[in-house]
Amino acid sequence: MNIKPFGALALATTLALTAACGSSSTGSETGNATDVALRMTVWTSNDAQLKLLNSIGDAYRADHPEVTSITFESLPFADYNTTLTTQIAGGNAPDLAWMGDLSKDLIAADALVGLTDKLKATEGWGYDDLVDSATAEFSRDGTLYAYPFSNSPFALYVNTDLLAAAGQKIDPATLTWDQVAAAGAAVHAKTGKAGFVIRDFDYKSWNTLATVWTGWGAAAWSPDGKTCTFGSPQMRQAFTFLHDAAFTTKAMPGPGTTADFFAGDAAFTIAQVSRASLLTGSFKFGLYPLPAGPAGRYAVLGQAGVGVLASGKHKDQATDFLAYLTNPANAEKLAQFFPPPRKSLLTGAKLAANNKVLNAAQLQAAVVDQLPGAVTLPNHTSPAEIAQKGKTALDAMWKADADIPAVLDSVCAAIQPILSK
Repeated sequence: MNIKPFGALALATTLALTAACGSSSTGSETGNATDVALRMTVWTSNDAQLKLLNSIGDAYRADHPEVTSITFESLPFADYNTTLTTQIAGGNAPDLAWMGDLSKDLIAADALVGLTDKLKATEGWGYDDLVDSATAEFSRDGTLYAYPFSNSPFALYVNTDLLAAAGQKIDPATLTWDQVAAAGAAVHAKTGKAGFVIRDFDYKSWNTLATVWTGWGAAAWSPDGKTCTFGSPQMRQAFTFLHDAAFTTKAMPGPGTTADFFAGDAAFTIAQVSRASLLTGSFKFGLYPLPAGPAGRYAVLGQAGVGVLASGKHKDQATDFLAYLTNPANAEKLAQFFPPPRKSLLTGAKLAANNKVLNAAQLQAAVVDQLPGAVTLPNHTSPAEIAQKGKTALDAMWKADADIPAVLDSVCAAIQPILSK
C-alpha cells in the first residue's frame, strides 16, 4: 500500500491524547451495554465477500439483541492504511479492522486489544487449532493481537497455452527459477508475450520481490528487524538474476512495460493463491508452488488479520464478535475466499469444497503444504517510510548498466536509520 508515514511513536501519542480527552458518550465499553453499533473496516468491495460478512453479522445479532447493527465499512485498498490511521487520530476509530502491513505499528503502539485470553476461553473456539506460522506475524510476547483470517501463499501460475506455443515444457516437481527464466525468455522471443511477471511489483512495490529473493536465502533485514541485509551476497545474487531477466534475456518485462498474466499476456506470474478468482477460462493454466532457488525450496505468505481497536467505543462487544466471526464454523465459510489459519480446515479437499477455480490437488500443493514453513513478506514498523525510501534507492537498479552491489548498499544506507529506531 502507498500510505503516509505514520509510525508507532506517532500512533501511540495520538492514542494517549485521545484517551486523555475521554471517550465518546455514545455507547459503553462494558459488557452490559445496550444499543451497541459495531463498525469494522475492511478493504474488500467484493459483493460476495461482503454478503457473507453481513450474513455472519446478522446471525450474531440474532443472539445478541444489545448489538443493534454491525457495519462492514469498505475502504479503498490503496488508501486503506491512511484512512484507518486518520480515523484513529480523529477519535473515530472503528471497533474492528482488517490490517496488513500496518499491524506492526498498531501492535507496537498498544493500539490493539489482546485476543488470546478471550479466544482460549470461548467454548469450542479451538485456539490450539491455529497454525503457529500464521499467528507469528500478529503476536507479541505470547499474545495474539489480530486473528490471521487470510493466509494466502504465493504460487507460480503458468499459462500452458503460451508454453506450448513456444515449444516449452516444465516439470513442476523439479522447477527452478533458472528454468522459469529460460522458458520465459523463449516465450517472449517466440510470441512477443511476457515471460514471468511478479504481480503488483511494477518496479515500485519492492517487498513483493521477497517471493523471488527468498529462494536465494536472502532477507531484507535481520530476524530482529534491526539490521539491513540488502547488501548480503545472497541478495546480490538474487538481484543479479532479476536484473539479467529484465535487461539481458528479456525473461521479465522491463521498466515501463506491463503484462497481465490473467489477461493472457504472460507465461508465468507469481501471485497469491487467492488471485485465482481472476482466471476467466480463456487459456489453460497450471498452479504450482514457487520454483526452487539456489537455497532450495521455500514458501512466502501474504497475510491479513482482523483485530479490535483499543480506542474503539465497544471493545468488549467487538472482541466477542471477533470470537464469533472466527470460530470454526465461520472460519470454514470464510475459507472460500481466505485461506484460514486452522489446521482442521487446511486440507485440499476442504478448501476445494467452495472453490470454483482450483481443485483439491492444486490447493493441497500450493496452500496446505506451503503454510507450515512459510515466511511472510517483509514487514516492519513505519512500513510506508521504509517502502518509500527503499524504492527511491532501488530506482537506480532498473537501468541496464546498474552497479548492483552499490545500489543494494544504498538501500541499507536509506533504511537502516529507520530500522535502528
